[in-house]
Amino acid sequence: MNWTGWPLERVVFLFVGLAFLAVWVQVTLSHYRQNFHHKAMWSPVISSPIYSLAAIWIAISRPDWLLSVFVFLMWFGVLTGTAGFYYHFHGVGLRVGGYSMRNFLVGPPVLMPMMYIAISVLGLIAYYWR
Repeated sequence: MNWTGWPLERVVFLFVGLAFLAVWVQVTLSHYRQNFHHKAMWSPVISSPIYSLAAIWIAISRPDWLLSVFVFLMWFGVLTGTAGFYYHFHGVGLRVGGYSMRNFLVGPPVLMPMMYIAISVLGLIAYYWR
């Protein structure tokens, strides 16, 4: 693999792939800890490694057909992250004490779905910035 002369776009695709891989580990552990009590918890667990593989594949060989699939996947990632933010924020409010600082600290991590959205948007930026 020749890293010399890689354009920024290619490096960003690689970063997005590695970031989704790290997010996948975290989200899988967190949702497993909660016994997947809501079916929506499966969405980031299943989709994150798919996003990761697609982004890394694009960084390495850049097939045109995969770029079209990738942009769809990243928009789906934005939607998944948005739904996750709603569920996490709502989950904090369901805890005893409602939307208190303590519940934001020990309840579902409200910022994690925002990270999911941010990585998806970075993937979209890499796609559209050409």
